[in-house]
Amino acid sequence: MKRVSAIFASFLFLVIAPGIVAGVVPWTITDWRPRPPLLGVGLLVWAGGALIIAGVLVLLDAFVRFAVEGIGTPAPIYPTERLVASGPYRFARNPMYVALVAVIFGQALLLGNLQLIVYGAAVWLVSHIFVLAYEEPTLRRRYGAQFDAYCTYVPRWLPRLTPYEGADF
Repeated sequence: MKRVSAIFASFLFLVIAPGIVAGVVPWTITDWRPRPPLLGVGLLVWAGGALIIAGVLVLLDAFVRFAVEGIGTPAPIYPTERLVASGPYRFARNPMYVALVAVIFGQALLLGNLQLIVYGAAVWLVSHIFVLAYEEPTLRRRYGAQFDAYCTYVPRWLPRLTPYEGADF
């Protein structure tokens, strides 16, 4: 039953948090109306589409892992019972934030909108501050040496080129 409620709560959080940050706010800024490609480079439109697809896939994978493997959610009010360190978490410690910003930057490129680049940078900065001030200290208290070992091998933001294949955390 715990896993079922974690899946439901994760889905609800996915719709609310990333749905607003990467959906509603960009729509409010742009009305999703395309402009000419940034810097006049049409290839950036395709790169934007690829970033959106990759970001959405990583977000969905990460949310499923939190519910199924971690038995919890990304929401601080219903944290995971176990440290999630598989899938995209073998490349970067914060793949949800990386994916969220990728979706926003992807929309900026797809729509040719500089305002979304500024917004995406602001989202990353707020995420970074949240990770440093709340998330990492909380995870360190909750998982101790397990989280410290994870941090040793997996970078915070810029993904590893190969997945960390060490012991499961």
